[in-house]
Amino acid sequence: MGQPTYLEINLSGKSFTDTELLPLIKKELASTGVNPGSIIFEITETSIIENILTAQNFISEVKAMGCHFALDDFGVGFSSFNYLKFLPVDYLKIDGSFIVNLPQNPVDQHLVKAMVEVANGLGLKTIAEYVNSEETVCLLRKFGVGYAQGYYIGKPYA
Repeated sequence: MGQPTYLEINLSGKSFTDTELLPLIKKELASTGVNPGSIIFEITETSIIENILTAQNFISEVKAMGCHFALDDFGVGFSSFNYLKFLPVDYLKIDGSFIVNLPQNPVDQHLVKAMVEVANGLGLKTIAEYVNSEETVCLLRKFGVGYAQGYYIGKPYA
């Protein structure tokens, strides 16, 4: 449809300490010829907070390969804005619990607007999960959310 395609890969909290993972990513990028800019690695905020220094180094190395990094499930963990200052992530992925009833829930609307404003102020792109209606898409556009995932956008491939 003329839009760029991205592959998002979820990582566990243990990924940061796996000494074989970074060399494996480098090897696979080199052997497949996949554009690293089309890959977004995701990690939950709670996993990062457990070992912030190791996470910072891991994320920096992945980004040096040309890949992107997203902070997943933002808003449902500890959500300390202080950590955002130190993490070299590209995307703030707004948890679906704020999105699923967005058109009907004014509290979620205010929280999503605040998350978008914080992300924009830090130079981060935003992704909304669980986007399941045109009405939700319209609100997300109005709030300045850049990307969306959910059944309204397209069902995942099995």
